[in-house]
Amino acid sequence: MDESTAQNNPPARRDALWELAVLFLRLGTLAMGGPAAHIAMMEDEVVRRRRWMTHERFLDMLGVCNLIPGPNSTEMAIHIGQLRAGFAGLVVAGACFILPAAAIVLVIAWMYVRYGTMPQAVGLLYGIKPVIIAVVLQALWGLGRTAIKSRLLAAIAIVALAASLLDVNDMIVLLGGGIVMLAIRAFEDRDAARATLAAIPVAARASGAKGAALAAAAVAVPFSLTTLFLFYLKVGAVLFGSGYVLLAFLRTDLVDRLRWLTEAQLLDAVAVGQVTPGPVFTTATFIGYILGGFRGAVVATLGIFLPSFFFVSISGPLIPHLRRSPLAGAFLDGVNVGAWALMAAVTLFLAHDAIVDVTTTILALASAVVLIRYRVNSAWPVLAGGVIGLAMTLWR
Repeated sequence: MDESTAQNNPPARRDALWELAVLFLRLGTLAMGGPAAHIAMMEDEVVRRRRWMTHERFLDMLGVCNLIPGPNSTEMAIHIGQLRAGFAGLVVAGACFILPAAAIVLVIAWMYVRYGTMPQAVGLLYGIKPVIIAVVLQALWGLGRTAIKSRLLAAIAIVALAASLLDVNDMIVLLGGGIVMLAIRAFEDRDAARATLAAIPVAARASGAKGAALAAAAVAVPFSLTTLFLFYLKVGAVLFGSGYVLLAFLRTDLVDRLRWLTEAQLLDAVAVGQVTPGPVFTTATFIGYILGGFRGAVVATLGIFLPSFFFVSISGPLIPHLRRSPLAGAFLDGVNVGAWALMAAVTLFLAHDAIVDVTTTILALASAVVLIRYRVNSAWPVLAGGVIGLAMTLWR
């Protein structure tokens, strides 16, 4: 069945919305292993099993998700919903993918705040934290092999990593490489640059200004729900790359600048995001609850995910143009190596708090080997680390 056949025989709107809700509630509850695993599960469901679209259309949507800010797997869910049932489908698919994961994280956050000082909780986190470092290293390995595909990109990656370690603003690091690659591509092929410049989304250019304005709003002030919402709205509006790049933003603003979180709390939040299904961005739910209780969790979750719904809703008609745009491809290449550099830098900082003795060193190294060499689902090493940490705490 081709895509035209699927579009000529659309299901009733109510049936389509029900199908979307059931599918994405299940994926949001069970899908673990990070964005790549989530996207693979979606492809299996909507292309191979249900035949809602062709493989080519699925890849087109995935390409757009890489060109707009926000969490890729969540945006894929939103794209699928939009194609299947219009704006209502967009809302249903995205919400059903996010809500189960956010609810699970909210329960864990409540337990963390209430019981976080208990030896059992300390033991679990003691074992999970070094495994998280290995999980991020696995993501770095995979992204590096894909993103750093030329000597020029390798040089940009090195410069971006050095800039990140020197505390250069994250947005400069992230978008700087994209701008450099865009300029080089435009210089090499000026005719193509003039022909395709109009295809670059206005929304992508505007998001930078929007992000700058929101960054100015999130200043070093006492905690408030408004400031929390604006911070996460900024992150959702400008963050390219995987959920792991989120760590760099959180550390820069919430730990270093606003000082609302400690390094240890940030690492705990990352651990929770890894051990639970669904989007890694539900880390925002956990942090929001720590800072502002239930209202803080709701505000943070809304702030970080709302931009994804907006960007997906306006990017659908641009898919054919973006696919043919060499400038958009060059920009994405540069952004990807900037994302890689941010991930590498934040991993070094987090490792300082996670790897504290021989046991945690062994856990981190063994997990890295298992994840990179054998490519097991990241949930298993994380769970194993928690069990080992808990057992060692009880044994002591």
